[in-house]
Amino acid sequence: MLLRKLHEQPQIPLTNWLRAPAHVHYKAFRMADPPIQRPASRLEFQSLLGIFKIASENVVLREAFGYGVKEEENGDRLIVIWQAHTEYYSYQLWHLPPPEKNDLVFGPLTFPAYRFPGTSLGTEVCRLDILLTAGATPPREHIRTRFPGPVLYGSRILDEHTNVITSFTPDNQGRERYWVTAGPSQSNPSHLKDIVDAIVRIETYYHLLLMQKPLFSSAIDQVYKFEQVHLQQREIITGHIGHADSQTLQRWMNSLTQDLLKTNRMAGKLHFELSSSTPYDKIVHATLASLAEKPLESYRPISDYVLSGITGVAEGYQQLLKRIDTLRNGFEGIIAIIRTRVDLIVEAQNLALLQSVDKTTKSQVMLQHTVEGLSVIVIAYYLAGLAGYVFKGLSEMGWLNNANIASAIFVPIAIGLAFAVTMVSKKFLHSKLVGEPPAPKADKPEE
Repeated sequence: MLLRKLHEQPQIPLTNWLRAPAHVHYKAFRMADPPIQRPASRLEFQSLLGIFKIASENVVLREAFGYGVKEEENGDRLIVIWQAHTEYYSYQLWHLPPPEKNDLVFGPLTFPAYRFPGTSLGTEVCRLDILLTAGATPPREHIRTRFPGPVLYGSRILDEHTNVITSFTPDNQGRERYWVTAGPSQSNPSHLKDIVDAIVRIETYYHLLLMQKPLFSSAIDQVYKFEQVHLQQREIITGHIGHADSQTLQRWMNSLTQDLLKTNRMAGKLHFELSSSTPYDKIVHATLASLAEKPLESYRPISDYVLSGITGVAEGYQQLLKRIDTLRNGFEGIIAIIRTRVDLIVEAQNLALLQSVDKTTKSQVMLQHTVEGLSVIVIAYYLAGLAGYVFKGLSEMGWLNNANIASAIFVPIAIGLAFAVTMVSKKFLHSKLVGEPPAPKADKPEE
């Protein structure tokens, strides 16, 4: 219902609410789980609008951007701007005092009863404290007392009248301070928004780049150890793989697989954390270039500090990712070599087994032929013996003159008969085995 009212009511552009002087606080939070925390940050912003009691007619709310304005009777104005990005979300809190009040100072916002509640979403990236003033830039001695840190940085940006001064050193509230003098351009509200947006963009992406340095330093040491281990393993394996047995190959394979899994886990984490470093670096450089920075007398250029902090950082991150990919490819390559060696050993074992089976088969065939030959002799012997008894009986009866001659003549016949019986029996058994249907499967019991 509230969203419907917000869309139906006429919306005043944000720049129409802005003016100088102004006191701006900025906070940015890096989201650990953007798909979930981005909508949650929108709900958080809506709850802030309720806490600050900002009227719905002074609220603009979209999918990833929104602002609300609260104005007191004396002219004090509070503007809360929320914006959700790819990996972080941010708040800009503008306090615009009454036009007749120009004595702004760094520190807490002095809007009546203002207190920013704590937020539980994401990790804090940076905090800024920005003073937007009209007129000329105060003397350096006056500026020096307002900033912590040993060195002041200042530049003329965007036009000839806009100066920005900072020390890049957090104060006791953890905020980096910026003093901006807009000159005559303070009458142009969109110019004020451009100045603040450029400052917060540089600071946010600068800190997002540097937030990963501890992870980067730790990963460098891990990658170095993995590279040393891999080199040692590769030398050992290369020197002994030609005569390694299957157990040694299996041990190598297990060790390399474990190292590959560790490398893959580390690579996945680092790719997730560091892959966005190159676009962040480009955003910082592009924003600095858009400022058309010019030197400000007695101050070091702002770009000197920013570029000295991030130069080579994104490139170092990318080189680390390439080293990890090379290491992972090395593990995969040596594992592939070991697998090939294992396959060759298995093929050699299979070939030896086939040769053994072939020899066994030939021996079985020879033994079968020998048994068949002996079977013919045994059958012929028994046939000849039986025939001898018959011939002796016929001789006693006077039907045969010489039984011994008849027995001798019958021996070749007995051998022929034995051979014929053996062959017929072999063919009969073979046809019986070939023509026999397969045994029927047992019926499954009914459930």
